[in-house]
Amino acid sequence: MRTPSASEKPRIGLPFRTAHEEKIGKRDKYVLYVHSIELAGGTVEEISLTLDPAELKRLAASLDAFVLPGSPADVNPTLYGAARHAATADADADRERTDYALIEEAFAAEKPLLAICYGAQILNVCLGGTLYQDIASELHSPIQHSRDGVPREAADPLHPATIEAGGELGQLAAESTLENRGGKFAAEINTSHHQSIRDVGRGLRLAAVAPDGVIEAVENEPHKHWVVGAQWHPERMPGDALSEALFRALVQATRAAAARH
Repeated sequence: MRTPSASEKPRIGLPFRTAHEEKIGKRDKYVLYVHSIELAGGTVEEISLTLDPAELKRLAASLDAFVLPGSPADVNPTLYGAARHAATADADADRERTDYALIEEAFAAEKPLLAICYGAQILNVCLGGTLYQDIASELHSPIQHSRDGVPREAADPLHPATIEAGGELGQLAAESTLENRGGKFAAEINTSHHQSIRDVGRGLRLAAVAPDGVIEAVENEPHKHWVVGAQWHPERMPGDALSEALFRALVQATRAAAARH
């Protein structure tokens, strides 16, 4: 791993959300991740979903950390041994291939990784976990997790979540103004997903949960390298202390990891 100088910003790889969006130049949601990373002190390296495996491997090896963004696609259920649910959206094979390569590099070289919404789901699947393919029909939750029925111009729905102590998210919560409830922290997060983590993947731990039991965050086991998967969209919560702290923590962890190597 290269070591950024004190004045140099860490280079954080960000794959496009879908092959189709990359092809037509649709960037309205992608740029929200770019802005969040830059605000936190990182510089973004855009990762095309069209790279051949060798190019992708070389690029990934040259970067300091990664953010896996959300996506309108769903993870192919065959990757976690499930039949396709009627509500499951089409998969994006190029995005899956790219994310798997970045996750492999992150764990092999102990590079920090922040995975958001779809990104958290594919992280979990890559590590052997499974997903609920449709929260509404499988869990019959009273909480609206998706944006179904929400006008396009309206803000994301919000709901509470409990952040577990003892991990990366718990540390950020402890340093914030979030209410401490017996060692756990009460947060309010936005939501825009119809799938969620079911069985947690190898080496990950539960980091946050909604009142209905839906997993809202996972992270690498404590004392290992910095990996956080957030089911909500911190890039769409400007001004929210926890969401902005999450991107800053990624950049700080990237600098710390580079210094160790």
